[in-house]
Amino acid sequence: MFDLIGKKAVITGGGSGIGKAIAIVFASQGAEVHVLELREAAAQETLTEIKAAGGIAHVHKCNVAVQSEVKAVFNTLSKVDILVNNAGIAHVGNLEHTTEEDLDRIYQVNVKGAYNCLQAAVARMKESGEGGAILNLSSIAAQVGIPDRFAYSMSKGAMHAMTLSVAKDYLASNIRCNSISPARVHTPFVDGFISKNYPGKEKEMFEKLSKTQPIGRMARPEEVAALALFLCSDEAGFITGCDYPIDGGFIKLNN
Repeated sequence: MFDLIGKKAVITGGGSGIGKAIAIVFASQGAEVHVLELREAAAQETLTEIKAAGGIAHVHKCNVAVQSEVKAVFNTLSKVDILVNNAGIAHVGNLEHTTEEDLDRIYQVNVKGAYNCLQAAVARMKESGEGGAILNLSSIAAQVGIPDRFAYSMSKGAMHAMTLSVAKDYLASNIRCNSISPARVHTPFVDGFISKNYPGKEKEMFEKLSKTQPIGRMARPEEVAALALFLCSDEAGFITGCDYPIDGGFIKLNN
């Protein structure tokens, strides 16, 4: 089950965290993985891990916010069977503490970046005549009010809406499109955020943030990757236009 042999998978932001975990598990299941990453050194670490385990992977230095760079990468690929739109950046601040520059920066990467990759991938999937699977990384912030995440929540709401639109428009082309909405996931970003904003209180804040999930801990990137694998595999061939919270009970059980 969940065999990806013979499939070419494009994963954005695959240099660390969730994107890295997805790249590794997809390669372990036989996919030829193409990592699009602005931080080339980080992507090389992912590549090294995949190749050490016997997988096939390639790194493409790319700023997903620049359409010409995205198109140039996709034009080098013989086909695209899977796209995972994972690349994204965060911002902390409510409406009053979100500048125009903050909003534009989040939009360029999280929204326009996803749009650029969707447009390029859909074109290649239609060309092949075989369709494909698309997975967008949204967030619980698209569905519930998260304090001080105005711009980030906006971008993830857009990701959810784009998922539904693409799923509807490309049914006849055999292109499926779904999204995943994680709650807090323990990634290097979380560790960096805590150390930057709560120096000397790292352990205390980590425990506090972990307990905001009813299950009592943050998710592991590998758990998100396992759900991504299912949704991009042929076993999920009857699933499209859906969002899957992976949130330790945050949305439904956080009373």
